[in-house]
Amino acid sequence: MRVVIIMLLLFFTSLSYGAEEAAHHATFSDWFWRIINFAILVAILVIFAGKPFRNFLKQRSEAIQKALEEARQARELAEKALKEVEERFSQKDAEIERVLNTARRAGEIERDNIIEEGKRLSERVIEEAKAGIELEKKKAIEKLKEEAALLAIELAEKKLREGLTEAEKKRLLEDSIKRIEGSKR
Repeated sequence: MRVVIIMLLLFFTSLSYGAEEAAHHATFSDWFWRIINFAILVAILVIFAGKPFRNFLKQRSEAIQKALEEARQARELAEKALKEVEERFSQKDAEIERVLNTARRAGEIERDNIIEEGKRLSERVIEEAKAGIELEKKKAIEKLKEEAALLAIELAEKKLREGLTEAEKKRLLEDSIKRIEGSKR
């Protein structure tokens, strides 16, 4: 409502000013009344429009302050979010390092277990090989003993044949055959 009144005052003032101007040239008294007229207009504007204008400026100032405060808060939130993200990244780096260390330790343990198992297997193979060698050695010794005994018998037989009669030779041969058969069983 006040704005409408102010607009009407300005309109009528400009009409009266335009009417005076058209009638004659301005003199000092005309200027004086114009200045008074302007002062009255300013006073009316201050009286009627001053408070709404101040309220407008105050509201505008408050809106700007509020916008600045919201922007500051948004910036703080963004900085806080950035810090959290950076902290998560640093935690992820630490977690990745921890997982890698765990995997390395597990790999080292597995490697040690495989090496230990390999040592046990090689020891078992060596023991089995030694046992096999020992068995073959015993068999070879037994075979050599048998062959040596046979050779000794043959030599003894040969010497005995030369110095024995046919009946003694036949008896010795039968005894030797019985011994050989007994030793094979």
